Amino acid sequence: MGLLKDWRSHAYGLDDRTPEGKEFWLNYFENEKRVYKEILSNPEQFAKGTVKELAEHFDLTIELMIGFLDGIDDSLIESNNLDDVTEDSEVALAYDKEKLYMNMVGCNAEWLYTLPEWDALLTEDRRKELYKIEKSSHTIVKPPKVGRNDPCPCGSGKKYKKCCGANQ
Repeated sequence: MGLLKDWRSHAYGLDDRTPEGKEFWLNYFENEKRVYKEILSNPEQFAKGTVKELAEHFDLTIELMIGFLDGIDDSLIESNNLDDVTEDSEVALAYDKEKLYMNMVGCNAEWLYTLPEWDALLTEDRRKELYKIEKSSHTIVKPPKVGRNDPCPCGSGKKYKKCCGANQ
């Protein structure tokens, strides 16, 4: 089994309501926050190397490094093709800052999108704008329902039931 499948099988197989699951996810989120603080503080020095080298650099296990890579992959300028990744695979963490911010908001990862390191990367106004865009992108707006006896929305002047609604 590949490293990504191993990560997903283990991590998503844990029930976060159990002591073991809570401990695992709290540890993961603490490490994730620490790594993001570092890569957001040095945006011009995108980490690059093998999975093993990056895990050592960020003081993570291989499993947690794969989890981090899985989480950030959608925000990278170039995907790392994680399905085939091994400890010796070369990976890069060059990210699109706006996409990364929006993905953090989309995941409700407040502990990440509120990091003070964002201040140097995106203005507060831009962050608010991105937040609003991301949150509204999932809002479903249903058009008002046309009643049988309402005027037809096509503009014919007939009742809906005698016009466009006749065949429904």
